[in-house]
Amino acid sequence: MKKNRLLIALLFTISQVSFATMQMDEKGMVMNANSNNLPKDCSQISETVNLTIHAGQKYAEKFNGKMFAFDRQQWDVKPCSKINIIFINDDQIRHQFMIHGLPGYLYPDGMLHLELYGEGQLRASLIVPNQKKTYLVHCELAQHAEKGMKAQLKVGGGDGDLPSIPAISAPINSDHYLLDWTELKLGGVFALFVITITFGSGHWLLSRYFGKYK
Repeated sequence: MKKNRLLIALLFTISQVSFATMQMDEKGMVMNANSNNLPKDCSQISETVNLTIHAGQKYAEKFNGKMFAFDRQQWDVKPCSKINIIFINDDQIRHQFMIHGLPGYLYPDGMLHLELYGEGQLRASLIVPNQKKTYLVHCELAQHAEKGMKAQLKVGGGDGDLPSIPAISAPINSDHYLLDWTELKLGGVFALFVITITFGSGHWLLSRYFGKYK
């Protein structure tokens, strides 16, 4: 009986590890890709979706105060969809494409992870469960998500918007910029007026002073 339990535990461990696949080379890595194993609540694949996703600094230019971004901030798919991803890094620096909250029995730590160490591209697939849910997509490198590289994947319409998605939802902690360009321009005009009056008056007083002793 004890041996049977140990055998079952060993087989369960092996089955879990078999999903923890990693592909790695000098350009980047893919972890936990899944193109064949259906989630428990899916009897078949509902649709196949091909997504090409870009990452880079140029995609953040449309967002005030951001440095990095994906070319899109939201993707919508049906439950039980198979998603084929082409992840393209347009920068010379390291970027990641990570999806969180996936079922752990298929995706260790509930995560799909694509990472490029510089310019290049990677491919990976996943199959999403049969439930309405909004999944977090982001780059987990330090400050990259905070600087704009954050998005969401909505399955079946999702269960709401995640916070701090650029152009979609409000941040949890708003940035406070000390400079207001309108006030700065008005302040500059006022400062120029004061300087002109001050120097103008000073010049007039000096002229009167020195003229008095000529």
